[in-house]
Amino acid sequence: MERTSPFSTLDTRTQGWINGFIGVVIFSGSLPATRLAVMEFDPVFLTMIRAAIAASLGLCLLWLFKEKRPARGQWMPLAIVALGVVIGFPLLTALALQYVTSAHSIVFIGLLPLATAVFGVLRGGERPRPVFWLFSILGSVLVMGYAVAQGLTAAPAGDLLMLLAVLVCGLGYAEGATLSRSLGGWQVICWALVVSMPVVVPLSLLLAPPSLHGISLPAWLSLAYVALFSMLIGFVFWYRGLAQGGIAAVGQLQLLQPFFGLALAAGLLHEQVSLGMVLVTVAVIGCVAGAKKFAG
Repeated sequence: MERTSPFSTLDTRTQGWINGFIGVVIFSGSLPATRLAVMEFDPVFLTMIRAAIAASLGLCLLWLFKEKRPARGQWMPLAIVALGVVIGFPLLTALALQYVTSAHSIVFIGLLPLATAVFGVLRGGERPRPVFWLFSILGSVLVMGYAVAQGLTAAPAGDLLMLLAVLVCGLGYAEGATLSRSLGGWQVICWALVVSMPVVVPLSLLLAPPSLHGISLPAWLSLAYVALFSMLIGFVFWYRGLAQGGIAAVGQLQLLQPFFGLALAAGLLHEQVSLGMVLVTVAVIGCVAGAKKFAG
């Protein structure tokens, strides 16, 4: 998997941006799909079962490609990745989506680039130029300004959960990207999923509903998406992109995620996307070019 790439003729940094972009497109469907799924599945069960399904597939991939076990010093970073992106972010967003719409929650994803960049400095040793932080912070301020204008008190529990989700996800992204440099992109998410198995598999069985009768097809398809694409395939591209192009730099591509996510929320869930949401998203996307220019 890691050894061949359709972009192998391009320079490493360009490959990183392409892989990162593919990962962002895949992740853009996560919150709308989660919103659909939590309408019929308990959010904690959904978090555990999606991770258990992805972990089973990841274990098969590791066995199929005969990957060697991580070194002793790599297990703790893998545990951090598992806590951040396998359990933490999916669980917190699933809980948040009981209080807010996916369109509202997607706006908070605009904070992920800043969180990822900060943890990239703390955990990955990166040092972006000062102007980079100006663009990154500006994008985050725009996102939070919109949230405040909409009234955070309208659903404080949902907004707080989304903020916590962004923090743990940024840590998981940075930790996984740093580890990808030595372990490999797809190997990191697969091993992180395997690390989570002793927790997610038993809890999936324990929290399983007594009957699955009556669960609609959209809910099942949503579960399949978050388990296969959001939990596994997206990370194959994302961690590879972060490792190739730089955590802080490629992480700014997440500013595009609200744009794709809002389109999905409107098209699939028929949720209202206000003019304010669109304007904030466009303004935030405008920060990508500036942040990219001064990232290195």
